[in-house]
Amino acid sequence: MTAPARSTISAATYAAVVGRVVTEVAAAQSAAVSAAARLVVEGLRAGGVVQAFGTGHSQATAMEIAGRAGGLVPTNLIALRDLVLLGGADPQVLEDPFLERDPAVARRLYELHAVDPRDIFVIISHSGGNGAVVEFAHLAAQRGHPLIAITSSAHSRRITARHPSGRRLFELADVVLDTHAPYGDAVLADGDVRVCALSSITGALLAQMVVAEVVAAQLAAGDRPPVYLSSNVPEGDDHNRALEARYAGRIRRTA
Repeated sequence: MTAPARSTISAATYAAVVGRVVTEVAAAQSAAVSAAARLVVEGLRAGGVVQAFGTGHSQATAMEIAGRAGGLVPTNLIALRDLVLLGGADPQVLEDPFLERDPAVARRLYELHAVDPRDIFVIISHSGGNGAVVEFAHLAAQRGHPLIAITSSAHSRRITARHPSGRRLFELADVVLDTHAPYGDAVLADGDVRVCALSSITGALLAQMVVAEVVAAQLAAGDRPPVYLSSNVPEGDDHNRALEARYAGRIRRTA
């Protein structure tokens, strides 16, 4: 009996691919990261906050930007659940697997967050084509907000957008940060089996690279960056509450 062939899918193979792509992204996206950081620095200096939005697993990248230890305090996470938590919608609305495809969702979320004209938007989407994401990008562009996109060019350029305009996220952004994730996101294959997504890892990398550049610019200007401490260190809660008080009514921290 012939032994089955050894699969090309393994933890070691995935780790090797991730290591290679992380290095590629850090080098290839350096200029775009610097451009994104400049938009954020200028917006914060003017009194704005960073509005971060992503659906599905892209919300994980938005969470890298808003409300986490070592991150900037003047940041606000916008999520689909806000339709319920802030807007009073029936919780069953979140059971709709196609909710992120509805452009009307973006308009409602924009209203719920009392966005200031000075705010900067970071919108995250691997595909860059769903209705809510593209509509949010349209709203940001129409209202004059600087717009940073974190997306996969390889995937987005191969799809037709699920938005009446036919446009995709990267076509509306002022700065595009490319995750280098492949079409379909999975990076390992064995025949027709494809597994192990990449976009969450490189999306988080890009988000944190922007934070690093923003804070570096603030320090170079002699400013004290408003940065979160972990709430799991003794002084964290008091430190964070004092900083959040500066942005009362501008940022929300919902579970």
